[in-house]
Amino acid sequence: LLDQHGGGICTERFASHRFPDRRPFDQMVKLSYIAAAVGLAAHVVDAFVAPGASLSSLPTTRSSINTAATPRARTGRTTPVMAHKFEADRKMRVAVIGGGPSGSCAAEIFAQEPNMDTYLFERKLDNIKPCGGAIPLCMIDEFQIPSEKIDRKVRKMLMISPTGKEVPIGQTLKADEYIGMTRREVIDGFLRERAEKFGANVVNGLVTKIDLPADGSATAPYTLHYSNYNGKKTGTAETLECDILIGGDGANSRVAKAIDAGEYNYAIAFQERIRITDEQMSFYNELAEMYVGHDVSPDFYGWVFPKYDHVGVGTGTVIDRPAIKQYQNAIRARCEDKIKGGSIIKVEAHPIPEHYRPRRVKNRAILVGDAAGYVTKCSGEGIYFAAKSGRMAAEAVVKLCKGGTMLPTEREIEDTYLRDYDGKYGPTYAVLDILQQVFYRSNPAREAFVEMCESEYVQQVTFDSYLYKKVQGNDPASDIKLLFDTVSSLIKNNYIRTDIPKDVPIWNPVESLQRLPANKGK
Repeated sequence: LLDQHGGGICTERFASHRFPDRRPFDQMVKLSYIAAAVGLAAHVVDAFVAPGASLSSLPTTRSSINTAATPRARTGRTTPVMAHKFEADRKMRVAVIGGGPSGSCAAEIFAQEPNMDTYLFERKLDNIKPCGGAIPLCMIDEFQIPSEKIDRKVRKMLMISPTGKEVPIGQTLKADEYIGMTRREVIDGFLRERAEKFGANVVNGLVTKIDLPADGSATAPYTLHYSNYNGKKTGTAETLECDILIGGDGANSRVAKAIDAGEYNYAIAFQERIRITDEQMSFYNELAEMYVGHDVSPDFYGWVFPKYDHVGVGTGTVIDRPAIKQYQNAIRARCEDKIKGGSIIKVEAHPIPEHYRPRRVKNRAILVGDAAGYVTKCSGEGIYFAAKSGRMAAEAVVKLCKGGTMLPTEREIEDTYLRDYDGKYGPTYAVLDILQQVFYRSNPAREAFVEMCESEYVQQVTFDSYLYKKVQGNDPASDIKLLFDTVSSLIKNNYIRTDIPKDVPIWNPVESLQRLPANKGK
C-alpha cells in the first residue's frame, strides 16, 4: 500500500543506505497502520458491497496528475557531483524571492553566514495572505514564535458531519498543548523582520524577470530584473546578479516558471473574515470548527477558525473551482446560527498546490514552500512545511557552499535538501493523500470520517502527529479495531442509513476530476 502511495520514495533510498539511521523507516511503518486501516476499509466495502465503485478507480499517487512529480525521477542523472569554486571578486549572493514563511526562514539562515550577502524580495510588506493560519505547537517552539504573535490557542475542535453530527475532539490534549491560530500578516512580518535583523537585505520589490545562467553554466550568476518600490507606489527598474536563487514565492511562483519546474494541480481556498460580537466570539475562544459535506466542498472541508477579533470562515476545492462561491455560501449557512449578524471585513482567495512540483531544483535555483508544492492533502496544512523547507534548504546550501567559497551543483542540492525533506515528510504527504481519497469522496464516507474521530485513540494519534510532526502510537490492537470500526461505519453509512444527504454529481470538463472519476459523465 505505501509503495503505491509514495513509500517508494523512501525505500529506494534505504536500499542505497543514504540515511544514517532507521527513523524515516520507523516513521513510515507507524504511518502505515492508520493508512492501511482506512485504505483497506474502503477496499473491503468496495470489493464486497459495491464492486462497481472500486477505490482502484481513484488516483493512487500524488503524481497521478503529473508522473514527473516524484523524487524518484532523480535516478540516473549525469549532473556533476562536485561543487565549483566561487571566483567572483565579491561575496557570494543569495536572492530569496518571497517574504512569507519559506522565504523568510531561508533568508534568516543565509543572513547568518558572514561570507554571503542575502537579499529578500517581497512586493507587499503588509500583505494579508488568505490562509486558515493554523500552526502546530512544534513550530512555535522550533521557530521561537513569541506568544503575542498567536491570536488564539485552540484546544478543542468540533467536527460537523453532513447530517449535522457534532464530534468534539481535543480531550487528549495536555494543559500546555494547543494549535496556534495566526494571521499571516502578523506571522510573516515577524519572520521577515527577524531575517532582516540577522543581516538580510529586505527589498520592497517585485521580480518581473529572471535571466538564467547562459547554457546552464554551473558558475555564472542569475540576473534578476525587478521593480524597487521602497515604500513608494511606483517602482524603479533595477537588476541584481545572484549566485543562489531561492523561490519562496508561492503557488504562482515566478522562479518555478523561470526554471520550467512544471505545473501542478491546485485547489482554490476562499475565506471571509467576519467580525462577530464579543458574546459570539467567546464561543470560539479556544475552539475551531471543521465542516464536511458535499454542500461545503466536494473534495475538501469548510472551516471556522478564530482570529484575534474575528473569525475566518472558508472552504476550498480542486475539482469544482468555478463553484467556489456556492460552497462558501454553504459553509456560511451551516454556521449561520453562530455568526449571525456578523460583518464581512475582508474577502480572500488563493491557490493551494495539490502535490509536489515535477522539478524543485534546477542548477542553483531551489523551490521551497508552496512554490515547491509543500501543502498536505486532507488538512491543507502549509505554514509549517513552508518554514521548515525554507530552513532545511538554506542549511543544506550553506553547508555545501563552505563559507561562501564553493557553488553547489544541482545533484548536491538534491542529495541533501530534497533527500532530507522527502525522507522526513514524504510518508506524511502520502498517507494524508490516502485519507483524503478515502474520506472526502462521498457524504457516507465523510459521515464515517466524523464518526471515526470519536475514537480517543484516533484523536491521540492525530493531535500528537500534527502538533509534533512525529507519528505517535504504535498499537496494532487499536489499529485492527479501527479497521473493523471503519469498515462497519462505511457499510452502515453507504447502505443502511437513509438520512445522509446525497452527493450532487459533478461534470465539469474544464476542471480536474482526479478525486471523483466515478461521477464523470453523469
